[in-house]
Amino acid sequence: MQDDVFPQQAEQTADVLIIGAGPVGLFAAFQAQVLGLSCRILDTLSVPGGQCIELYPDKPIFDIPAVPVCTGRELVERLVEQIAPFDVPMHLGDEVVALQDARGTTSEDANGGALAADEAGAAPRWRVTTASGASFVAPAVLVAAGGGAFVPQRLNVPGAEALHGSHLHYSVRRLADFAGANVVVAGGGDSALDWALALRGTAANVTLVHRRAAFRAAPETIRRLEAARAAGEIAFALGTVSALDAPDGRLRAVTISGPEQPSQVAADHVIALFGLVAQLGAIGDWGLKVEASRLVVDCHHYETSLAGIFAAGDIAGYPNKQKLILSGFHEASLALRRAYRYIHPERARTAVHSSNDRRLSEAILGQDGSA
Repeated sequence: MQDDVFPQQAEQTADVLIIGAGPVGLFAAFQAQVLGLSCRILDTLSVPGGQCIELYPDKPIFDIPAVPVCTGRELVERLVEQIAPFDVPMHLGDEVVALQDARGTTSEDANGGALAADEAGAAPRWRVTTASGASFVAPAVLVAAGGGAFVPQRLNVPGAEALHGSHLHYSVRRLADFAGANVVVAGGGDSALDWALALRGTAANVTLVHRRAAFRAAPETIRRLEAARAAGEIAFALGTVSALDAPDGRLRAVTISGPEQPSQVAADHVIALFGLVAQLGAIGDWGLKVEASRLVVDCHHYETSLAGIFAAGDIAGYPNKQKLILSGFHEASLALRRAYRYIHPERARTAVHSSNDRRLSEAILGQDGSA
């Protein structure tokens, strides 16, 4: 498996484009291999895992078949391991922004109805474009984007937007950008604690701000934080960032409001790590039928209102929908079997149990199919 650097010229192809690298997208990539289909995974986040990694990496999960308990992180690691033998291309850190019929008709021109196969019997070939300008073409697209694109929860105080990117940050790209600076890290989850700890040796001062004295992070991370506080390496302020002191467009301090009187802390940068929220985003502009922020699909093939576009996982909506990871696995499996007909209309697919599939055995167990 690999993280591709997006070429700006060549259009990349696959049998199926999977939008979303969460658990459902990762399992869909494996199901594509079971069916002998090539695929590519696209995700706006920089690492695979979706909500499991971004929102609850260390939260125990109890309803994965045959796995009594695992964390979100462990589930993602196992799914990544499952597709590793197939070297599935993963295009990460680039948001999918546009969907177009590669024959020249945009999804908005479809009038909300399914685009029928052409006279030759071939399904529409869909072109997907990302924010970086990368372009991908495939006969089928599976949207497994959870609740949509994940975006950071914003710091909601006056003047915040004007400082975004210069003194206010929602992610850390390079530690060196904060060298010798007074840094305030706002948040109480794994990301906030991890970056506060990582900045100790780079920033002049690090202050962690959180509205509660308890944290939503891994026990070992909390232990390391408490040790750093005891050693005077990190300061902690109980409360929330309520104001930014930047009269000339340059941040000088932040006001922290808590259970006692508001206080000011010197700050050159604020890193706000409040977690991510899901937004339908560009997906809502693709001409797909949407109800209650979900893509409407049929209950047989999990196909949307456009032929060849499927949805699985939390983003798929239908009667009696259950927002469970295992439901997403089922939906992706059936969606890809329908997609097979678009990709290979000339073939009659023969169902083969994975235990009897020599091709899978050779890929996973070795050249002769044995461990």
